[in-house]
Amino acid sequence: MSVHHADQNRTADQQNPASSTGEGNPHGAADASATLERETTSLLRQPKALWATALASVFAFMGIGLVDPILPAIAVNLQASHSQVSLLFTSYFLITALAMLITGVVSTRIGGKKTLLIGLGLIVVFASLSGLSGDVAQLVGFRAGWGLGNALFVATALAVIVGVASGGSGVAIVLYEAALGLGISLGPLVGAVLGGWQWRAPFFGTAVLMAAAFIALSVLLPTLPPAATKTRLRDPLVALGHRGLRTTAIAAFFYNFGFFTILAYVPFVLGMNAYGIGAVFFGWGVLLAVCSVFLAPVLQNRFGTTAVLAGSLVGLAVVLALLAVFAVGLIPAVVVVTVLSGALLGVNNTLFTELAMEVSSAPRPVASAAYNGVRWLGGALAPFVATTLAEHFGARVPFLSAAVLVLVSAAVILGGRRLLNRHEPEHV
Repeated sequence: MSVHHADQNRTADQQNPASSTGEGNPHGAADASATLERETTSLLRQPKALWATALASVFAFMGIGLVDPILPAIAVNLQASHSQVSLLFTSYFLITALAMLITGVVSTRIGGKKTLLIGLGLIVVFASLSGLSGDVAQLVGFRAGWGLGNALFVATALAVIVGVASGGSGVAIVLYEAALGLGISLGPLVGAVLGGWQWRAPFFGTAVLMAAAFIALSVLLPTLPPAATKTRLRDPLVALGHRGLRTTAIAAFFYNFGFFTILAYVPFVLGMNAYGIGAVFFGWGVLLAVCSVFLAPVLQNRFGTTAVLAGSLVGLAVVLALLAVFAVGLIPAVVVVTVLSGALLGVNNTLFTELAMEVSSAPRPVASAAYNGVRWLGGALAPFVATTLAEHFGARVPFLSAAVLVLVSAAVILGGRRLLNRHEPEHV
């Protein structure tokens, strides 16, 4: 099924609410349970093109956590402060966020496959250049180029996975989030294994993996024709005019302060070598991936998207407050809480993505570009804000400030729940 057809099907569902919500069906809850069982069964019954795209997505998302274990080593070897090193995340996600506005313009004109391959090619080039950097300014600049390739790939990959998946958009989104979680978990592991030997090695390792993904997609992914309707440059901005999508994006922006404070700042608190940091964040990422795939759909089906999301965000704020308490002198507790936070982050990631894809009538590529453009701004700001606060006010303040912003995210979700609940099944 093409992305265009997927959007037509979703429009038809919106025009016939009874067909999508179970309205008028006294067995709505039973039907919903049966649907959940069918979607779970169909997770593994997917075409080769989807698995190739998902595997490439795993490699792409590895770039997010790849530098985690080597942040202290980069700071030492390039004689940079913690806040300067955090700019590796800031440049990467700032360019990713801005480039999201052009991804739809590109992919709807040259096709999804070509856009994916261009994105992968850029990542190969800039990951290699990152490994050759002579100072932190060069490394930050090359990570920005890496972010451009990441934007072209990530925004298009979600639309392609939804388009080629069998079993509906819900299954496709779960698979996409599984790829995200697996990539985030493997990134620190690869970064630790290679970075423990030489801090430049993870960048070259990523370039090799992305080159392999480039070859796999070239062979396994069929040529996807340009969309019948061309996306305009202003379409993502227009899409944010929808209150439900705008609410989701704003909430995700504040949520990402919590996510990236844990990802980018905790490595400096741990005081471990690359192997130790990699082990901690590998466990964190595994729990994130498992909960995004298996726990999030169950909770969503039982309690509803907004209720689960708001509760999980409050739980994340509590976790951040605990990290603030343990940040000075209680490193084993920091390790345990950090790993456990992966469960909450996995649930949040899946539910935020599903809301963004389903809450508005905008085509999925446009909705994805609009949502990601806003939320990755949070990912760009959080690492630099966290490390700067730590340098001026101490190790606890970054966690406390992130906890407050995550509570703001929960308040945004609760304040907009009437808008966000409109696509919920009736039994919920």
